[in-house]
Amino acid sequence: MSLTLILVLTLVCVFTYAFEITFGLAGTIIMLSIMSYFIDAKVLVIYSILPQILVATIGLSRSPKTVNLNVLAGMVGVAATGSLLGFYIFNRIPIETFRMMLAAAIFLFGLYLVIAPGRLKINTLLGRVLDFIAGISQALFGISGPIAMTRLISTHTDKLVIRNYALAFFLSMNIFRGIGYAINGSVTEPIIEMMLISAPILAITLWYSNHLHFKVPDAHFKRVVAWIILLGGVSLFFAQAN
Repeated sequence: MSLTLILVLTLVCVFTYAFEITFGLAGTIIMLSIMSYFIDAKVLVIYSILPQILVATIGLSRSPKTVNLNVLAGMVGVAATGSLLGFYIFNRIPIETFRMMLAAAIFLFGLYLVIAPGRLKINTLLGRVLDFIAGISQALFGISGPIAMTRLISTHTDKLVIRNYALAFFLSMNIFRGIGYAINGSVTEPIIEMMLISAPILAITLWYSNHLHFKVPDAHFKRVVAWIILLGGVSLFFAQAN
């Protein structure tokens, strides 16, 4: 892969993951929608481990401590089980079937959050179901943000708490995903080269982008997240159609 293309990818990631560190999701979805025309989507999904870990690490380290580790452990434990199932079914059922079901679920949750903000309440059982589905989605597509944020925005009210739980969840899942890719040999030398070139630029820009989250009013934060979840479902429908 040429240095020019890697730098273009890095520039795109600067903007998409600045959005993610502000709102807690969508960096990978936007990046994939732009760069998959130029770089193989599977390569991008593996590469996305780097910016997602940087976003989570920087966002959490530069924010007040709001994450209850016991609550996080419950979410991650259930999601990790879902990821194992996702890895198992990857070559055993049509991914298109799961993608369509996932798109429908994300679209319906997003539509409800947009139409009736603040009314969707997640009980313990439904929360665990969403954690499980988020784990499956992470294993199959490298994306769990819309499902995880639906669960969090309907469980918590403070935007910093919502974002920090999302970042902590994504950090845990991406470490788990990275180990899986390393074990099965998916992390190739070209991908490592891409990461090494991008890492310093992304780290510096994300370090300074983190302050944007604190400038976004709570109502605007929840409205943007709701619309991103809705549009994420729509984009999955279009991806399935193509």
